[in-house]
Amino acid sequence: MTETDRRMMARALALAQKGVGQVSPGPLVGCVIVSSSGEIVGEGHYVFEELNHAETIALATAGEKARGGTAYVSLEPHAHHGRTPPCTDALIAAGIKRVVAPIEDLNPKVSGKGFAHLQAAGVEVETGLLSDEATRVNEAYLHYMRTRRPFVHLKLAVSLDGKIATRTGDSHWVTGVEARERVQELRHAYDAILVGAGTVAKDDPLLTDRSGLRRRRALVRVVLDNHLRLSPDSKLAKTTSEAPVVLIGRSGNTDHLNKGVEILSFDPSDLCLVLTELGRRSIQSVLVEGGASVAGSFIDANLVNKVTFFIAPKIVGGSDAPSAIAGRGFERMTHALELERLEITQRGRDLEITGYPAGQSM
Repeated sequence: MTETDRRMMARALALAQKGVGQVSPGPLVGCVIVSSSGEIVGEGHYVFEELNHAETIALATAGEKARGGTAYVSLEPHAHHGRTPPCTDALIAAGIKRVVAPIEDLNPKVSGKGFAHLQAAGVEVETGLLSDEATRVNEAYLHYMRTRRPFVHLKLAVSLDGKIATRTGDSHWVTGVEARERVQELRHAYDAILVGAGTVAKDDPLLTDRSGLRRRRALVRVVLDNHLRLSPDSKLAKTTSEAPVVLIGRSGNTDHLNKGVEILSFDPSDLCLVLTELGRRSIQSVLVEGGASVAGSFIDANLVNKVTFFIAPKIVGGSDAPSAIAGRGFERMTHALELERLEITQRGRDLEITGYPAGQSM
């Protein structure tokens, strides 16, 4: 692999990310076509509603200049007839001589078959370049394909001493404007947002994507509420026409609720079942925003795939002020959940710290 290969693949990954919020339940895909003379002659990225895949968009732009050239694709091209004809057919017909793709698509309809089809047609296939970066771009999609359950990202905003509110319950606002704007960007990238009944009762949140960015499907708002106590006067209940609300619980009278609230009648503490049910609705990613009991439950169940803490330079204090994580917790410090692959970013006066549970495969 050359430096040019690396640069072109980085460009394909950047193109793929232009589809954030617009491809689920599909993957993020970008493609760059480079002619035999080394010129970029076509680019494209996938958007679900527009049907055409990144490869066919890039090839259409390139035209005859694609013949004898190289296609840099951020994910294995598909070789089956789905909503569109096979991208491998388009690459072969265009005369592409070499395809560089970092990782295999874990969709069983695609996995390995795209590479095999290209190679059988005499196209040189090279894999592995920027594979870690490509895996991270499609971390939610790949996890969903492996497990049929959504990728879980735990997000919390805390003070320097780990509090999410004061002893009186005041939590507006823990962090500053820049951090809150970043949270909207995170919501934009996810299919669903999940909170507990306590958070809804205390804060009456709207839980919508207010990033202003285009998205294909409305953010699904999920509430774990064992006694189905959601108020018909809550912002969630009043806005089901704007974004779906799914209430999960076992008992309680729901006759008073807007018919737009979907009720799933089972134990919300069974988080594996919660995720399985969301997966059946083609939800490939969920942002868990609390509160402390819900966050602790997901950590206790070892179901968190990614963690983001926004830390404000404030000290709240108070033994009665709620901390970020409840649940059982760990008995020994050596057993505590450690994060790796850390990224630390300043957001105004606050810090955003993001990482992945140690030992978790990418």
